[in-house]
Amino acid sequence: MFLHIDIDSFFASAERSVDPSLKGIPMAVGGRSNLEIFNKKRTYIKLMDDNSGAFVAPVFYSDQKRTFESYFIDNIEGRKKIRGIITTASYEARAHGVKTAMPIAQALQLCPALVVVPSNYPLYHKLSHQIHTFIAAHIPQVEQYSIDEFFGDVSGWKKEEEVYAFAKHLQSKLFERFDIPVSIGISKAKWIAKLATESAKPYGVYEVKDIDVYIDNIPIKEFPGIGRGFQKRLMDHYIYTLGDVKKHKKLFESWKKPGMQLYRRVIGIDHESISTKGERKSIGISRTFDAIDDMDEIKRRIMIMARHIVHMVMAIEVNPTRYYLKIGYMNGVRAKKTLRVERVFSERLFKAMLSDMYDEIVQRNNGAIKLTLNVSNFSAQRKKTFSLMDFDEDLNNHRLSKEVKKLRDRFGLDIIKTGDEL
Repeated sequence: MFLHIDIDSFFASAERSVDPSLKGIPMAVGGRSNLEIFNKKRTYIKLMDDNSGAFVAPVFYSDQKRTFESYFIDNIEGRKKIRGIITTASYEARAHGVKTAMPIAQALQLCPALVVVPSNYPLYHKLSHQIHTFIAAHIPQVEQYSIDEFFGDVSGWKKEEEVYAFAKHLQSKLFERFDIPVSIGISKAKWIAKLATESAKPYGVYEVKDIDVYIDNIPIKEFPGIGRGFQKRLMDHYIYTLGDVKKHKKLFESWKKPGMQLYRRVIGIDHESISTKGERKSIGISRTFDAIDDMDEIKRRIMIMARHIVHMVMAIEVNPTRYYLKIGYMNGVRAKKTLRVERVFSERLFKAMLSDMYDEIVQRNNGAIKLTLNVSNFSAQRKKTFSLMDFDEDLNNHRLSKEVKKLRDRFGLDIIKTGDEL
């Protein structure tokens, strides 16, 4: 028996847990790309990574307080413009048509009384970690699936007829402890439990006892893992509901392993278990901004983002051997480069390689609007052999990067910068 525990409107609920004045009114959490890392003045940015593993992204933060005016309003040639998008909307706001990913300016037109609060990721990260710990104290096997979702396996621990009452009790305890509402789906199949949570929202518990009956008329788009592209593929075969999926086993078999995995998940015979720990397989950072034509400024921003990547790499003590850089431009063009580097990782090496990659793919006279950096293929997981020619120098640079990390842990990530960031 599986429980899927989903925090209702997590970011909005988190804000309400620390500010009761936000309860019962249409409110939303908004966000925009965090560009303070590019400031030339010190911002004392630190890393929060309590939820280590593959499930929750690390958070870079500073203690600077944000208001709506300071975070969402830009003065452009003397005219004020509201920037940013809705990250999470309360159910009161959703009743007015406010949705996730909607521009804040549009949301305010739909609901003039809407209160928009800037995102506070350290708060969400901390709460998620505390809730995970609390659930793990009440359920023997727990998987953190995302920052606001958890799977629990109570097989052999709770009798089948006791699970619903247990879920209601856990829901009540979580609200009592954190002032956070959750919805819970229950099923003998893991992914059906996740689907059932949608039937439970908001702040409900829903148990699926007969999977065949439950899935019969549910649209395929509702099932986790069926994206728009695959939806079209299924509809081309006249498959519109999860009940239709069950009737086309041979079709899914023809799609080999991915097709059969999806088929088994949909009809509840996947027999997948809880994954209690996931190793992080990559580390990345991305930023979107107004168009920049200055090539030196674009490169400076890449080097600043690289510093943040280096700090995360040093924090979890891995050695990435695959570097990735992507630049998005105004006209929709994307320039990207991947490099395999079988050497001991360090800030000096990473930035040198990124500099070469940038020089190779940069497009002149074309405004850059987005940068993405990523490192992966950690050598500890893939047991790579490092280049011996550069080993001694790389090892010294790696040790230096570790010492610099200690200073950045204590005084902020921007206490030490390299010349190419200035």
